Amino acid sequence: MTRQIEGTSVIVTGGARGIGHASAERLARAGASVAIGDLDPDLAADLVSEFGPRVKAAHLDVTDPESWRTFLETVAELGPWDVLVNNAGIMPLGSVLKEDDALTRAIFEVNVHGPINGIKAVAPTMVERGTGHIVNVSSAVGRVAVPDGATYSASKFAVVGFSEALRAELAPSNVDVSLIMPTVVQTELATGVPPAKGIKPVTAEDVAEAIESVIREPRPEVWVPSWTQSLTKLTQAMPRKVQDFVDRATHASALLAGVDPASRTAYDERVRRNVH
Repeated sequence: MTRQIEGTSVIVTGGARGIGHASAERLARAGASVAIGDLDPDLAADLVSEFGPRVKAAHLDVTDPESWRTFLETVAELGPWDVLVNNAGIMPLGSVLKEDDALTRAIFEVNVHGPINGIKAVAPTMVERGTGHIVNVSSAVGRVAVPDGATYSASKFAVVGFSEALRAELAPSNVDVSLIMPTVVQTELATGVPPAKGIKPVTAEDVAEAIESVIREPRPEVWVPSWTQSLTKLTQAMPRKVQDFVDRATHASALLAGVDPASRTAYDERVRRNVH
């Protein structure tokens, strides 16, 4: 069943930058009322200005349940909520053996506990109303792990598993759960990450288009670009030796080892400033 976006109320976390900003803008243009949650909501001022009362941006620390309660009170006039897009995430890279403990915890706090906190805060009213849609932005490395991003990959694997269990749990209440699985996206988060051989990097707008598409027509899992899903499923069904051959052919295992650390300095410093 195709659903209309016009007239719906949507929350987008991490909505001031990258995929979140592109998604908030796209959904607002489609006629939705959009609440943007972000640590730096002022960066979404352009959308608030353009779309007026249909878009609000407010401070949100997705790792803090109390911050979720305050955020929902601040943007309550746009509800009740039809869609929750859990997009906020961080991607520090490097050897896990050199990753400090606080950063390891922060990756899981933002990437795993963030969506869980949001779902606990928003989904109960969806269940009460008997309608709703949760869209969790994971990653291709939530299905195919790569070295030098072990903690990030583990966090995205966790989002995949949580989403699949949640989908079965909420199905009787008519609440959909969808996964968005992008490959390398050209945003600040992926600065300095080279593309996998044969796989063109996608843009934030490409992912936003997939999010809009899955809201209009709910599906369990959408990859960006879409053809990589079939390739991944086919490869994972093969013997390990064949998987290793494909890995070598696409340079997947060396993908993050080829990151330019200097180009990620500004991003890494901002992430570490927000580590509790």
